[in-house]
Amino acid sequence: MHLGKTYKVTEFIVWTRRQIYLLLAVGMLPVVLYQVLGMRWLTIPLTVVGLLGTATSFIVGFKNVQTYNRTVEAQHLWTSILGSSRFWGTSVRGFVQRPGDARELIARHVAWLTCLRYELRSPRPWETMEKASNAEYRNLYRIAERETPLGDELRKHLSAEERSQVDSVRDKAMQVLWLQSRALKRLLDEDAISLTAYIELNKPLKDFIDQQGRAERLKNFPYPRQYAVINTLFVWAFCILLPFGLLKEFDKLNEGISGLMQGGMVWLVIPFSATISWMYTSLEQVGESTENPFEGSANDVPITLIATTIERELKAFIGESDLPALPEPENEIIL
Repeated sequence: MHLGKTYKVTEFIVWTRRQIYLLLAVGMLPVVLYQVLGMRWLTIPLTVVGLLGTATSFIVGFKNVQTYNRTVEAQHLWTSILGSSRFWGTSVRGFVQRPGDARELIARHVAWLTCLRYELRSPRPWETMEKASNAEYRNLYRIAERETPLGDELRKHLSAEERSQVDSVRDKAMQVLWLQSRALKRLLDEDAISLTAYIELNKPLKDFIDQQGRAERLKNFPYPRQYAVINTLFVWAFCILLPFGLLKEFDKLNEGISGLMQGGMVWLVIPFSATISWMYTSLEQVGESTENPFEGSANDVPITLIATTIERELKAFIGESDLPALPEPENEIIL
């Protein structure tokens, strides 16, 4: 998540510069063919290009709205995880009398958050973090889940026996919730908690299972590929055809021009077409970077920050003083 007032213009241009280079080349080719090689027939009516641009703007706008909605849903989801975790902490504090049991229940919940965020940060084939522009920008900040192995983090929260059970399964977060449920049943059997407390403590577990499922749906089901590919095709069809539609229009300007630019106004097609096309490709690139809210991009939901905040609060609930430090933003970006 970007914490600054806005992205710098230079920062944005550097991020999209590969598209700019390509758009300049796309604009230069028809101008050279028209002006240098004399292919004056190589034009397209501007109205045709305008109709394509209108259709493209609708397609790009639709994608950006949908990808933004995915990010908003992810934000709402982790806000609900924060609220449910606070309820879990107050419930443990109120119902569990033995301090050791309370510490284990809190630590196991933190382990669940840890497993969940590591799962959400794991790469998927359709994600875009390995694209050159995103990989380059990733050097400005750190992704904690890519730097520290999951096992090292779980060692802080789970016993060796429980870590062994978690390591043996694929869905580690769900396994931790199962261990949590089993621990509650053990406390009930030992009369460490009442039946009412057992029922109340199981209610948040159901919420955690539901929230994990919603997070996995956002992670494992991308923006529909058919819409993604049609968006890219429309954008680049418009970018390729735009300079052909501008050739005759800029050539007409030569009639009222004298001096240095006389007969050379067509060359202005290159910067103008590149600028207009850049607006479309930038919107497409922004939508693509918003599509996957957990992949580790600068626009991600800050799940590491939220999970650490929860850990600090829950440990404070049960009187612990050794609280983890909140992650600090790097270059105004925090995950």
